[in-house]
Amino acid sequence: MLGFVAFAANAQDLRNGNNSMIGKIEKDGTVRNSNNSMIGKIEKDGTIRNGKNSTIGKIESNGTIRNGNNSSIGKVESDGTVRNGNNATIGKIEKDGTVRNGNNSTIGYAKDVPKESAAAYFFFDFFK
Repeated sequence: MLGFVAFAANAQDLRNGNNSMIGKIEKDGTVRNSNNSMIGKIEKDGTIRNGKNSTIGKIESNGTIRNGNNSSIGKVESDGTVRNGNNATIGKIEKDGTVRNGNNSTIGYAKDVPKESAAAYFFFDFFK
């Protein structure tokens, strides 16, 4: 079983750099926008689905992020560093849930959200 899909008991807020709520991830992996509309889901096996239940990507147990064509588009390292498909650092998910871009600027907050799920949301545009 993949450890990064273990969500907290309640929905976890996703916030932008101004600390305004932009969405949330529920304990079952359902992703909702700020209007509470379901925009996708991250399944327990790491499969990423859009709001129409189509598979659009996958988070592997080693942190690799794949698109809907099963091509590797990035990776989340164990320390929270986020790399794109060319292995360039594009950001980091800090232990406290702070999301930073490649310039170390805060772009959001994902407290208690698994770092791979936060990366799927903030860096790989699965739910935009």
